[in-house]
Amino acid sequence: MSLTEQPAPAPGPDPVDGDGDGAADRLRDRISADSLTTRRDYLRIVATVSGGLAIGGVGVAAGILHRHGDSETLPETRKVADALEPGQSVAFRFPGDEDRALAVRLADGSLVGYSAVCTHLACAVLWREDRGNDGELYCPCHEGVFDARTGEVTAGPPPRALPRILLTEQPDGSVWAVATARSGEPAREALCRQFLDSRPDMARELGCPGADRATESRRT
Repeated sequence: MSLTEQPAPAPGPDPVDGDGDGAADRLRDRISADSLTTRRDYLRIVATVSGGLAIGGVGVAAGILHRHGDSETLPETRKVADALEPGQSVAFRFPGDEDRALAVRLADGSLVGYSAVCTHLACAVLWREDRGNDGELYCPCHEGVFDARTGEVTAGPPPRALPRILLTEQPDGSVWAVATARSGEPAREALCRQFLDSRPDMARELGCPGADRATESRRT
C-alpha cells in the first residue's frame, strides 16, 4: 500500500438510520462545521510555520541570531581527532557543546575546519568527498554548496561563507581546534581578536595591533 492509499472503512451502522431527515441534516451540518474548522486550523498552522521560517531566515541572514564564531573570548582548546588522514572528515562540537563543526583532511593533506551549520537556515552541513578534487560542503535542506577549501558559497541560497574553525596538528598527529573565525574573517584577524585579551603574549607574537599595550596592562 502506498502512503497515499487509505484502507477502506470497516462496515458499521449507518449514522442516519433510525433518525430520519433531521438526523441526516444534523450530520451534514456537523461535517460542514468540522471541515471549515479543519481548513481554518490548517491555514493558521501553515501561516504560522511559514512566518517562523521567514523570520528565522531573515534573522540568520541579518546576524540577529547566534552565529558560529561570534565570541570575543578565546574558546577552550578541544581535541578533534587522534589523527585525520587525507580523504577523511570528522564531526565535532566547538567552541561550545551545542556548536556543530566539521574538520576535513583534503586529498593534498590540507587541514580545514568549518562550522557545520548552514548560513541559510542553520541546517546541518556535510562533506561530500566525491565532488571534485577537494569534495564539497553540502547542505541538503535547500541545496546549499560551499567550497571545501575556502568555505565560500558556490551554489544555492546561503548568503555568506561558512565560519571557519582554526585547527592545529600536533607532532603526534592529533588534531585540535583552537579558535573560530567569523564568516569571511581572515585567520590572523580572528586570532588577534580572541588572543588580545586572553593571550596577549600570543597576540604579540602574531604582531596584533594593541598587543604590546595589552601585555603591559597584564603585567601591571
